[in-house]
Amino acid sequence: MKLQRRALVKSLFTAAAILAVPRWLFAARPDAVFDLKNAEAVLGDLFDGTITESDQITLKIPDIAENGAVVPVTVSTDLPDVESISVIVDNNPTPLAAMFELTPQSVPDVSIRIKMGESSVVRTVVKAGGKFYSASKEVKVTIGGCGG
Repeated sequence: MKLQRRALVKSLFTAAAILAVPRWLFAARPDAVFDLKNAEAVLGDLFDGTITESDQITLKIPDIAENGAVVPVTVSTDLPDVESISVIVDNNPTPLAAMFELTPQSVPDVSIRIKMGESSVVRTVVKAGGKFYSASKEVKVTIGGCGG
């Protein structure tokens, strides 16, 4: 009987540890920022400080997206000490399309596919060395991809 109780207690502690581990391992997601409906609100809430245009950021995205449901985006930078890379689509219902937190060992080069509901400015904000840098590009969408 004692062995069964010990096994049960051990199983309960193991299950509790497994359920709690992701909170220790993963950074907190800024869920509230993903819910914002205005690009200026996203920029003000997420990036505390001045955002400077930089030619050291490469934003590769098509000038014309034939299908807004799948728009390829690649962001890379030569800036040192990159901490995060974010992609914001000004005219989307949810402007913050993606946010990547990077470690010092990471290569600051990310590729994603985003949805765009209409033609818009797409911007990326890179946090490097505690400062914010950006690059942007106007993308024309011929068929919308966000909800229609």
